[in-house]
Amino acid sequence: MISPDRAIADLFALQRPLRSLEFFPPKDEAGVDALRATATALKRMNPDFVSVTYGAGGTTRDRTAQICDFLKRDFGFTVMPHLTCVGHTQAELSEVADRIYAGGFRNIMTLRGDPPKGETTFTPYKDGLRYASDLAALLKERHPDFCLGVGGYPEKHPEAPSAEADLANLKTKVDAGAAFITTQLFFDNAVYYRFVDKCRAAGITVPIVPGIMPVLSLKQIQRFTTMCGATLPPKLITRLEAGAENTEVVETIGIDWALTQIRDLIAHGAPGYHLYILNRAKGALALAAGLAA
Repeated sequence: MISPDRAIADLFALQRPLRSLEFFPPKDEAGVDALRATATALKRMNPDFVSVTYGAGGTTRDRTAQICDFLKRDFGFTVMPHLTCVGHTQAELSEVADRIYAGGFRNIMTLRGDPPKGETTFTPYKDGLRYASDLAALLKERHPDFCLGVGGYPEKHPEAPSAEADLANLKTKVDAGAAFITTQLFFDNAVYYRFVDKCRAAGITVPIVPGIMPVLSLKQIQRFTTMCGATLPPKLITRLEAGAENTEVVETIGIDWALTQIRDLIAHGAPGYHLYILNRAKGALALAAGLAA
């Protein structure tokens, strides 16, 4: 029998900063082998949990399950699969939830998901769900002991009409059963602190985990921030532009910036940090070494 994972909510109760990593499922078997090598390197970081993203439109869904299984089985990680509403009927979502549960997973990152490639607006699939809050409600009804995380946008979801509407939507997700929030990436900690204050004022009391992405490339991070509505501080842009011709210099600048962010966040009582590592070990290991120094 597969032993069930510990709920991440229980880890927050330990009252120490948690450290987590995010993987995405590769497109082919060569990528899977590379991910195994990355996971082997990151095992010595001893993360409290790891998450695995979910491919839209079926693109990498089967591989998501494969990755989750071997990260749990072969590496002993507490794994939080992502699940989205994209391209699923309610019956299919229930089936996926049952498979996740049967695999011993008890934590799910609960997301609406991005519109399928080539589409600009989200449309529910057949009788599928429109909002992450609907998915959270379905998962908690199906398996009440699921521990659910949801996403939060410190600088507003790109589709939200206002910051107030976005905050109201976040509270709806939490009220539907979410145990914690993980934020979209940001590069100015003041943005995170303001976001937490607004959440608390709105009656959102669950832990709010800051999401951090070490910059590895100026062009890449500009593309990501454009997609998710995050902003790059002018000081960081200036530094990255100065080193743009040298990959190692850019990576060093990005890691140093993230290290400064994390130290400040922990000093100000953040419940931990979640690293968007893009399946690469180097930045995460450098951060771990820097924080241990």
